[in-house]
Amino acid sequence: MHYGVVMFPTEYAIAPDDLARALEERGFESVWFPEHTHIPASRQSPWPGGGELPRDYWSSYDPFVALMAAGAPTKRLKLGTGICLVTEPDPITLAKEVATLDRLSGGRVLFGIGGGWNTPRSTRRSYSTRVQRRVVGGGMTVKAIAFTA
Repeated sequence: MHYGVVMFPTEYAIAPDDLARALEERGFESVWFPEHTHIPASRQSPWPGGGELPRDYWSSYDPFVALMAAGAPTKRLKLGTGICLVTEPDPITLAKEVATLDRLSGGRVLFGIGGGWNTPRSTRRSYSTRVQRRVVGGGMTVKAIAFTA
């Protein structure tokens, strides 16, 4: 069995490189960072955890930059997105970011994907949550082509 750790990398948490070193020293398999590019001021979609949205959601670093920092001082620790909101970025740009991280880390990327739960964030891109699920599938097709081309 393999164990990994998920953490919101923020300015008030342990630094991604320090966390990664500590995890690798203790035999963990992976580190996972979530993605939250922005949080709409509207609280139209309640946080699935109930109550107020934790401040980590507003303060999290870019997962690919944080994972690169985590990958630099380690050799075996796998680097995961938990999750990457694939409906938000440009598909080609995202494919390049993931491929670059994977190449520079020696093939250690675990690419966790999803569409997210925050309706106002998805409507920023002018599609509903239902359509968003289709975009995830279509976007992943584009990314697969970019990875293998």
